[in-house]
Amino acid sequence: MRTLPEPVQKLVDALARLPGIGPKTASRLTFYLLRAPEDLSHSLAEALIGIKQNTSLCEVCFNITQKSRSKCEICASQERDRQTLCVVEEPLDVLAIEKTAGFYGLYHVLHGVLSPIEGIGPENLKINELLDRLQANDFHEVILATNPSMEGDATAMYLHERIEPLKIRVTRLARGLPVGGDLEYADQNTLLRALAGRQSMD
Repeated sequence: MRTLPEPVQKLVDALARLPGIGPKTASRLTFYLLRAPEDLSHSLAEALIGIKQNTSLCEVCFNITQKSRSKCEICASQERDRQTLCVVEEPLDVLAIEKTAGFYGLYHVLHGVLSPIEGIGPENLKINELLDRLQANDFHEVILATNPSMEGDATAMYLHERIEPLKIRVTRLARGLPVGGDLEYADQNTLLRALAGRQSMD
């Protein structure tokens, strides 16, 4: 039997589906929004709708960009080093590395890692697009910046095997990053050390 009005319970249930938000936090957020000025709820609703309607993936690197653009700002910039490519798992990883202000190349977002247990193979990631991009452009170095986890390491090894025949230097972020950690949670100094100390996979 429900103890909350249906609209309230629906919002609690919706918020509880978000990562890192359990039922208690979802309830607290819902009751905060009930007490908050009405314009806050309207702004939040518009932002949620807008994030789906007004964003898309960059046609080059697959980072998130505005729907009106075919290329993200990084790919469109003429000031970036167009011979160095950093391969990351998710768009949040691009944001994390950009915050260090220590990398000036381009990116390629895989949108996940290889995970046979979860049924995620190379065809489920942006790997073929990466290989096509490497063959069509004059990259001198590919930095494999997948997370230092079992899946991240397996993905990096697979990519290294696929990239090696292209005669492009392949490096991996140095182990300044904690094993099992995520790039998005690493502090800027740790990421800078990892970038500076990247090592060849040969």
